[in-house]
Formats: sequence, structure tokens, C-alpha cells
Amino acid sequence: MNNASQTSEKPVVVALGELLWDMLPTGKRAGGAPANFCYHSMMNGADGYAVSALGEDALGNELEDEVNKAGIKHIIKRNAYPTGTVEVHLSDGIPTYDIVQNVAWDHIPYTQDMVDLIKRADAVCYGTLACRRPESHDSIMRLLSGVKPGAMKYFDINLRGDFYSKDLITEQLNAATVFKINDDEIAQLQTMFSVPGTAEEVAQWFLSEFDLDYVILTAGGDYSQVFARSGEVSRVNTPRVTVNDTVGAGDSFSGVFCIEILKGTPLHEAHKRAVNVAAYVCTAAGAWPTYPDEIPDYVTEQGLE
Repeated sequence: MNNASQTSEKPVVVALGELLWDMLPTGKRAGGAPANFCYHSMMNGADGYAVSALGEDALGNELEDEVNKAGIKHIIKRNAYPTGTVEVHLSDGIPTYDIVQNVAWDHIPYTQDMVDLIKRADAVCYGTLACRRPESHDSIMRLLSGVKPGAMKYFDINLRGDFYSKDLITEQLNAATVFKINDDEIAQLQTMFSVPGTAEEVAQWFLSEFDLDYVILTAGGDYSQVFARSGEVSRVNTPRVTVNDTVGAGDSFSGVFCIEILKGTPLHEAHKRAVNVAAYVCTAAGAWPTYPDEIPDYVTEQGLE
């Protein structure tokens, strides 16, 4: 299915990778980090498109219906593999994941309609997980090579299981302009790349080593920091909210930060907006919650700037 033919004056944001069902204790919910990113960029002013694959099965039909109901434009290819599912286990609202292998999104093809879309993109989001098998890896990396000059290439590393390697991470960093990583992941990469220093010093090393525009370091319930090529650093402490679950919160941060930067919002304001939306997502169920008329300004209300 392809509904990516519409045109818009809004910034065009394309998310490449997994589209799946999060199988939560309360039931299944639509998800996948790139799709989550796409939803939240769209909810904040992007012309958002998800590029993925679903199975020719009932779960695939249901999931495509959910994508359409959410208003996400897409290029979704159907194939003979099962639609992706992830068993999500929650402990105090914090998820762990059991990701089924060799599913539809492991076999995303490289097609002309995707090439045409990627040429229009002002930003493209991608991660390691969807590149765990050769077909999707090759398609995603070829598509990234076709992004227009000056477009944002947002690498949300999103380490899961053992579906990554130093070679893959290096390849994807070399394609990126923005790198988002959490505190657990940066500790892993500090060892992997043999970088000394604090988490902040490691983030600065990646910024310089891979000639990035931004490195975003998130530390869960404590803080997040954004390091810019310009030398500007933005730090925001994480607001305290009543957590329903944190599924998709990091992806919502990414989608909002991306679109705010594309709109020309100053760095610290873009960062605050991303934190506020992520906090709101933590109070809601699932990764694609309905937005209220106005997202609360938790950061200002709690004096966390």
C-alpha cells in the first residue's frame, strides 16, 4: 500500500524501519520506533511518512488500519513473512522487549516510490534494529544515500538484544547528522569505541568524530542533554509525572526535537518541547496517544530549566 503521493508545505519527515505490534500486558498496541517517531513528528507539524513492511496476514491488515486511523502517511509493502510483534514486559512502567525475528519488516524492499519519497525528505529517521537482516539493511542504507543535501538524518540508535555491531553503528553514524543515545547505550559504546571520560565527554567525542550537527544524550528519569556543533549545550532535568508506561517516550522526544529544529525553533526551546511531549507520553497508554489541546509545560511548571 502506498499513500505517499500527497504534497504539503510542511517539512517532510520520513521514518525508515520497523512497524509492529507491541504486545503489552493490557493488549496489543501499534508501534515500532520509526513509526512512533513519525507519529509524533506529524502531531507536531510534520508531513510524516512511515516506510516499512507488513505481512499478508490479519495482524498486518489490522496494523495498516491503525496507521491509517492515526493519520500517518506511508509506503507499506506487504510480503509473505509474518507481521512483526514484540512481547513487552513492564516493571514499574519500564519496558523490556522480546522481539520476534525474521518478520515482514526484516524484508523491506528498495523501490522507486521510496526513492521518490526520500528525495523530498527534509529529515529521515532510522536505527539499528531494522538493519538486523541484509534485505532491510541494504534498502535503508541505499535510501539514506539518496537524501537531498542539507536534510537531517536522525540516527536513534535504539539498541535491542544483540541486533547490532560496531561495524553497523559506525556505518550508520557516518550517514547521520543527528545522533540520539541514552545513558545505558552510551556506556556500551564507550567500551565498544574505547572512548575515555564522562558520558558528556563521550557524547562530545561522537559529535566531533563523526562530524554531527547534534548529539542527544537522554538519561531516563534524570535529565537529557543536547550537544550542538556550534558549541551550544542544552540540559533539561526530567519532569516528575505519574507514569502509565514509558513505551515510545524516547521516540516521541526524537520526533518532536526533529520537527522543532526543522521549523527553526531555538535549540533550548526545541529541547524543552521534546521533553514535555515525552513526559506526557509517559502519562498515557501506548506509543501513539491522542494529544490534548495543549501539552503541559512540565519543565517550566517544575522549574527544571
